[in-house]
Formats: sequence, C-alpha cells, structure tokens
Amino acid sequence: MLLAALLEVPVRMFGALIAAVALAAASLAAQSAKLPPGAMFGVDPSYKVPRTQDGRPDLQGVWSNNSVTPMTRPTQWKDKERLTNAELEELKTLVAKNADDGGDAIFQSQVQLALDAKEKGKFNQTSYDPTTGNYNQFWMAGRDWDTRTSLIVDPPNGQFPPLTPEAQKTRAGRRNAGPPAGDGEGLRRPRPAGPEDLPLGERCVSFGAPRTGAGYNSYLQIVQSANAVVVLQEMAHDARVVRLDNQPHLPTTVRQYLGDSRGHYEGDTFVVETTNYRDGFMGSTRDVRVTERFTRASADFINWVITVDDPKTWTQPWSFMVRLKRSPDQIYEYACHEGNYAMPGILGGARAEEAKEASAGKKSK
Repeated sequence: MLLAALLEVPVRMFGALIAAVALAAASLAAQSAKLPPGAMFGVDPSYKVPRTQDGRPDLQGVWSNNSVTPMTRPTQWKDKERLTNAELEELKTLVAKNADDGGDAIFQSQVQLALDAKEKGKFNQTSYDPTTGNYNQFWMAGRDWDTRTSLIVDPPNGQFPPLTPEAQKTRAGRRNAGPPAGDGEGLRRPRPAGPEDLPLGERCVSFGAPRTGAGYNSYLQIVQSANAVVVLQEMAHDARVVRLDNQPHLPTTVRQYLGDSRGHYEGDTFVVETTNYRDGFMGSTRDVRVTERFTRASADFINWVITVDDPKTWTQPWSFMVRLKRSPDQIYEYACHEGNYAMPGILGGARAEEAKEASAGKKSK
C-alpha cells in the first residue's frame, strides 16, 4: 500500500505536467492562428508566460530593438526565408571586419551593405546625407543577429505589397515637390517658409508611433496596470498610453501625432489597435489602422507583430515582426536639441538659396 501511494504521487505530477504542456501548446496554437507563419519565430513552446497581479501576461520591463534583420528581403535572398548558421556567421564576420566606428553611422541595412560588399568588394559606409555629414557609427548600439532574412512576414516574399495607383501618384508628386535637397541628389521637398514646414523629427517634436527603427535610441519600456498599458519610447521620450476600457476610438475629426490607441488581451498576447493619426504611419495616409501584437516568446524575447492596413496606400495589409530583447538597462531622457540648434541654419539656408536664385534671375534679364 505504501509503495502504491509513493508511486501515485509522481504519476499525478506527470499527469499535471502533461496537462500544462498541452494547455500551453493549445494557447500557442490559438495565437498563431491569427498571425502570419513567420510571426512565431523563436517561440519556446515550453515557456510559461508570467502573470501580473490581475492575471494578465506580464510584459513589463525594458526591451531593446537592436535587430540587424532588414525590413525587406534583399534581392540576393529572393526566395530564402532563413539563413543557415554558416551564412549568418559569414555575414557577421563581414560586418565586424568592415564597419568602422569612426565612419558614418549605419542607419541603412548593415545586411545589405555586407551583401553588396561580397559582390562588389566594397563596404560602402556612406552617410545618408553626404553633404553635411552625419553621426558616426560609435553612437549606434550593438546589433542582435538571427537567421531571418526580413522583418516583413506577410507578404511571404518579404516585400512591401504594391502601392495603389493613388499612392503612386502621391509619391511621384512628393519627389518633384521642390528643389533637390543637399547635393542635388536627395529628396525633393518645398523650401521651408518657417519651422512648421519641416518634418516633426527635424523639429524634435515627435518621431511617430510605434517607432520601429533599430539600433539608435530604440528601447521601449512597458508598464502595465488594470486600466491602461504605457509603452515608453526612448526616442523623444514619447509615452503611449493605451487604454483598456473598451471605449470607442476618438471621432475621426480628432487627430494625434501618436494616433489614438485602444488595447485588449487575447490569451497571452497584448493587442493594440491605433487609428486617428495626424500624419499617418510609415508612408501611409492618416486613415491607416495599425494593429500591434505583443507576445512573450520566451524569458528574454517578445515577438512584436505590427500589421499595417491602409487600402488607400497599399493593395493589401502587410505585417512585420520585431523581436524585442529584454534589457537590464534603464531608459534615460532623450533630450533632442538638434532641431533647436539647426533651425536657424536650415531656414537661413533656404532664404540664402532664394536670394541666390532671385539674383541669378535678374542677371539673366
């Protein structure tokens, strides 16, 4: 009898373990059914998501977005969704060998630079603004590597979906909207008459939300309560307050820099839906709907899936996934003063160019 009782305990424990694993697998299956296949990259099926005091999945803490994975799949990897470990190590070696901390900051894709270097023999670490220069690479964060070939998981080809005819026409108009910037090869835009004509980022007002740029002030801090979740973006210290009270979005006549966000939980996933943007998101119109899904993939990672739906801009919704990595660091104030210091020069340069053109016009008469 004693032996039977002793044997019964581990049997019960084993049964409970099997039930817990089955429950976790069922939860993952339910969540993955709503996501593109690539969104479940790196998920640990045995991981038990911790809970807040009110039973919600615990997402709190500081998380870094320093992934080196490019937004779109490079042409060299047209049909390749994942790299082999050997291919990944080769890329890391190429970047480590060629990236110069004293050279221009690499805001563009390090992966594309490395692939181009393999083909052309040159690692072209050139600033996006070669006229006035840029930060140097020293200021960029160390990057995290994995085997994915693009952040975009839907469409499956890792590319943006086609633009609508309306969006193509709008973008063509922007390219020809004014005199060329910088050395004559940059983006064309009207000369600013005043500060209000310049982008919000140049004015240190806001860098939009959700901000998904990697490697430079790209940390988030998440704080949860029963009624709201705050996502603090390091860049420009924008704090997004996501309400959980099931209230409808603001009227469409009310527009905000960071949009109007509402949140809810679906199992172990925190879902945020944002509308009412003042200026849109990633090239969209202001009527875009952005849906974010935060899922704890393991103890050290959150899979952050962002779906962009704007029928006026793209022919279909598209999704990309950023892997947020737990960080022991703190987020400090982002004191953006470049816009303040540079504003007189930007506006003064515009007036000088106008005066130069006016003088040239008089001489030609």
